Parts: sequence; C-alpha cells; structure tokens
Amino acid sequence: MGIKKKCLISHFDKKRMNAQTIDKETSNKVNFMTFIITKFARAYKMNSQQAYLYLKKYGGIAFLNEHWWALHTDNPVWAIRDLYEVCYENGGIK
Repeated sequence: MGIKKKCLISHFDKKRMNAQTIDKETSNKVNFMTFIITKFARAYKMNSQQAYLYLKKYGGIAFLNEHWWALHTDNPVWAIRDLYEVCYENGGIK
C-alpha cells in the first residue's frame, strides 16, 4: 500500500472516530423546532428566516428550546399561539 493511500485511509478513520451522532431526543427536538418555526412563519406571513430572527429576538426560540416536549404533544395551532404570546410579552409586535 502506497504512502498516499495509507494517509488517506488514516485520515478517514480519524474523521469517522470524531464524527458525533445526534441522539433521538435531539433529533426530535430539531425536527419539531424546524416544523413549528415554518408553521409560525406561514401563520404570520413571514419567510422562515424572518420568523426565526423574530422568535430569537423576542424569546420564542428560548421558549421553544425549554418547552418543546410539551408543545409537540399538542395541536400546532396552540404552539404557534403560545409563541405569539411569549414574543408579545417580550416586546414583539401585536
């Protein structure tokens, strides 16, 4: 085996060992947050990036991060309403 091939294999082995996998709960949390931000954006006629920035600025992302488990078990309409209320209480637009 040539030196180049040996170095390349060694490089990929190190990459594989350093790769981290996401556990199921984290994956579910990311999926829900992505889903609900998109739904929030549609409900308030924003694009997803605008919705994310708005939610981040007014505490919605922190709220989602802390309460996602309870929110994901309910109808998305209620989660969107809760996000609206959290943001409104923190200075968001009516």
